[in-house]
Amino acid sequence: MTDTVSGVAFLALSFATIGGAVMMLATRNVVHAAFWLLEVMLATAGIYLLLSAEFLALVQVLVYAGSVAVLLLFTIMLTLRRREDAVRDFEPGWGSVVIVALFGGSLLFAIQRFGAQMRPGTMPETVPDVAAFGETLFTQWAVPFEIASLVLLVALVGAVWWSGGDGS
Repeated sequence: MTDTVSGVAFLALSFATIGGAVMMLATRNVVHAAFWLLEVMLATAGIYLLLSAEFLALVQVLVYAGSVAVLLLFTIMLTLRRREDAVRDFEPGWGSVVIVALFGGSLLFAIQRFGAQMRPGTMPETVPDVAAFGETLFTQWAVPFEIASLVLLVALVGAVWWSGGDGS
């Protein structure tokens, strides 16, 4: 792909990601918010594809977009009894405006103060393939990978226990 096409695709996917995130927060309907979240996850996978990270794009679609689909099907669709239950109150309040202003101001200050000192990273000569990534993951990062899987298992058991998963 040429640089122009890839730049236009990046801008389109970036605007889709940011716009989907804003719409997810702005909508009052919970089901619509879940669909906007799905759109954000798919646009992020598209950005990974532009960066030639096919494995990360695949993981993004399978894990995150798949989990949003499961969230939509099982938690939202099964717990909503009436159509009115899907609509939530939307009152962001002044506290969130203050937090956004503080975060944005500190981000602009950091970019203005330290932006000239930052240097772009260097890209490797070749893109590592999935086999090299898997070998590195399971030889050098095996223990952190197993710890992360145990944390996810504990979170799953805790969620089942907290929801009262006794079947009644």
